Amino acid sequence: MLKQEVPHITACLLICCPDRPGIVAGVSQFLYLLGANILDASQHSTDPREGLFFMRMEFQLEQLDKSALETAFQQQVATPLQMEWKIDYSDRRKRMAIMVSAYDHCLLELLWRWKSGELAVDIPLVISNHASLEKECTALGIPFHYLPVSSGTKELQERVAMRLLEEHRVDFTVLARYMQILSPQFVSHYPQRIINIHHSFLPAFAGARPYLNAYTRGVKLIGATAHYVTNELDEGPIIEQDVARVSHKHTVEDLVMLGRDIERQVLTRAVKAHIDNRVILHGNKTIVF
Repeated sequence: MLKQEVPHITACLLICCPDRPGIVAGVSQFLYLLGANILDASQHSTDPREGLFFMRMEFQLEQLDKSALETAFQQQVATPLQMEWKIDYSDRRKRMAIMVSAYDHCLLELLWRWKSGELAVDIPLVISNHASLEKECTALGIPFHYLPVSSGTKELQERVAMRLLEEHRVDFTVLARYMQILSPQFVSHYPQRIINIHHSFLPAFAGARPYLNAYTRGVKLIGATAHYVTNELDEGPIIEQDVARVSHKHTVEDLVMLGRDIERQVLTRAVKAHIDNRVILHGNKTIVF
């Protein structure tokens, strides 16, 4: 009789704690005694004034009681070393909602990456204040919810959106050029769980026509920023950024085309970093492994 293979789970452990000798040894010894195989480990120490230690460790282990693992880790390692930590397991895919307005380039990039298997998430729904992108979503079997927003309906539609996110057990939401400012009540329900793409190096060239403003100023670089959403508009912790060089030869249309390409790439990289548990927040900054 062939021996039945025991399923293995890949887990990712994120740690933040005061820096001191023995942290890596303590975590590694704990996993070794469990029979885990460490696949990847990255770490970072801040300067002596802050004295903090950050670590991401990915490991593989046979099926076991997750609750027992986490309880033992808290008692044996985390409490003695004053750790803030979380662990994520590969046998549960994250559930990602997308909110979008009329611009389609970021949404279509995410859907293409998801369809091709590059984004290992489930997308249970897309929410939009415009109806124009419904076919692109429903063609892939993704439910599309049209929630038009006006000054008189904004609060009601946010409540509807929050109910939908709860009903679909969404882990995090991506604003793929969603051109509405979310209320503090909405944001407070999802701390560190909303990712936005901004069409500049924040806070430069904010507003409705950023590329025209950039063109008028004769900029030599344009860029995009992906960040977590906080109640301070466009001031949340930055996950990813990128730029492209431009010159006086570029028209406004050229800047728009280049800018949208950067937005797609930056947002995709930020979303993938979040999915892969490579981001640790520290105040209003991020450590991205």
